[in-house]
Amino acid sequence: MNTRALTGAGLGLRAPHAASVLAQHPRVGWWEAHSENYFGGGEPVAALSRVREHYPVSLHGVGLGLGSLEAPAPDHLKQLRALVARIEPALVSEHLSWNRAGGRYFNDLLPVPRVEGAIEVIAEHIDAVQNALGRPLLIENVSAYVAFNDELCTEADMLAQLVARTGCGVLLDVNNLHVNALNLGIDPLEEVARLPRDCVGEIHVAGFEWLDAIAIDSHGAPVCDAVWSLLDAALDRFGPTPVLLERDTNLPPLDALLVEYGLLEQRVATADTRLRSARGAMHEAAPC
Repeated sequence: MNTRALTGAGLGLRAPHAASVLAQHPRVGWWEAHSENYFGGGEPVAALSRVREHYPVSLHGVGLGLGSLEAPAPDHLKQLRALVARIEPALVSEHLSWNRAGGRYFNDLLPVPRVEGAIEVIAEHIDAVQNALGRPLLIENVSAYVAFNDELCTEADMLAQLVARTGCGVLLDVNNLHVNALNLGIDPLEEVARLPRDCVGEIHVAGFEWLDAIAIDSHGAPVCDAVWSLLDAALDRFGPTPVLLERDTNLPPLDALLVEYGLLEQRVATADTRLRSARGAMHEAAPC
């Protein structure tokens, strides 16, 4: 089974497209699947295994709730470990969010209040997951619609500290940065600059929608110009990095989605060319 590292552009694998992917084998660099969709076994995970025979795959989790006070649920972690063993993904990622409290589960990616003690709790949970899986996680920044009072650091600062404490990496979602800029007034370029240059293992782009003057991270629209520009800035800072196009709602036919994927491919290729040119110029300018 091919376990090579991800490179270039990838596309989110969604259930309505799985049959077409297996029948057509479109020219896509790699696919990313939501881990929890395959915990039940049966045909979904069998189809993902068949996709994995032809493409590299990344697994992206939405349910561990690393920012909850409670440790990750043992059954959830057990199923994730089994899926990772079966699929052998190139990367495994999860969100910097919480989803459980007082015995209740919230089906959402709730932002973590960046208060005293939060980093220690999350680092402990990341360590537990990485030890169980025998590999590092990538942790994704999330969209937020409210800000908390008296926070001690920015989200990028928290991610940088978690990288230093646990050895995890970062999955940088530049659409989430743009949504937070619109809703909360953060400077997305400052957040990009706060992350260590060597910590980002994957980047996401997606589209958002407006609802009552609030930017909603719906993954239900094409990528906007501002997010494309943030992607350029991120690639300039972090260098060649695998980039995923996400689409979860208002899902178009696969052929239509592949058109937007082609735009991402072009953007990534242009960034690679720009980086090589910059490096070449620096080499020529270096003193003997």
